[in-house]
Amino acid sequence: MSEVTAPSAVRPRATGRPWTGARIVGTLLICLWSALGLGIVWLLIADFDPEMIAKYLPRIFYGVWVTAEIVVLSVLFGALISLPVAVGRLSYNPVAGVIAFAYSYFFRGTPLLAQTFLVYYGAGQFVGFFKAVGLWVFFRDAYFCAIFTFALNTAAYQAEILAGAIRAVPSGQWQAADALGLPRFTTLRKVILPQALITALRPYGNEVILMIKASAIASIITVLDLMGQTRLAFSKTYDLQIYIWAAIIYLIMVEVLRRFWDVLERRLTRHLKR
Repeated sequence: MSEVTAPSAVRPRATGRPWTGARIVGTLLICLWSALGLGIVWLLIADFDPEMIAKYLPRIFYGVWVTAEIVVLSVLFGALISLPVAVGRLSYNPVAGVIAFAYSYFFRGTPLLAQTFLVYYGAGQFVGFFKAVGLWVFFRDAYFCAIFTFALNTAAYQAEILAGAIRAVPSGQWQAADALGLPRFTTLRKVILPQALITALRPYGNEVILMIKASAIASIITVLDLMGQTRLAFSKTYDLQIYIWAAIIYLIMVEVLRRFWDVLERRLTRHLKR
């Protein structure tokens, strides 16, 4: 009778992911950011000054309100300006197309800070003209100059978003509307735009978030928005934590808007998930 040999030992399988170079670098970066976050929290707790918070918190909240006003008005006026620009970007008319492209190219290709300086300080070079046409009351105010510049800037981005969303609608929608004898404007308003706006909803949300962060530029021309009030408080206290609190408030504003936009998107696209 032949002997029965013992089964060979089974090799244990390696468990877990291997420590590659990318994973090591990623882990180190996570540890670094975690340490930085803990350091900021420790700084806020260790240097917390209730008297300073009580003194400047109402001003900070007023700055938040001014920031919200600037962003909302800029986005709304920019949306109105973006409509003819988007039409020009889609037009087969070479003159309209060139004008719309030049507008979009300039405002998307130059810094918003330079545009704000150009409007605010440049208006002072034409005081006589603006007084003659009755617009000097508008252009001498930094608040209105900021809204005007931001509206022109965001209009260029919104026009590209809208034009791209309209191009994304299948051409068959236009052909079907033509077959039904619908006028061109009615087709655009009732058939194309409702579909295009759903596509453009997420990019619009990103543009509003970018405007919230870019609105801090208004403080450079003496507008007392959130960043303006923060700079004013720092100039009197020289306490760095006031900037940290401002950054946290900006982060909260962006997060609130992001969650609101998620709810809005789910609400408007609920029919597509059935």
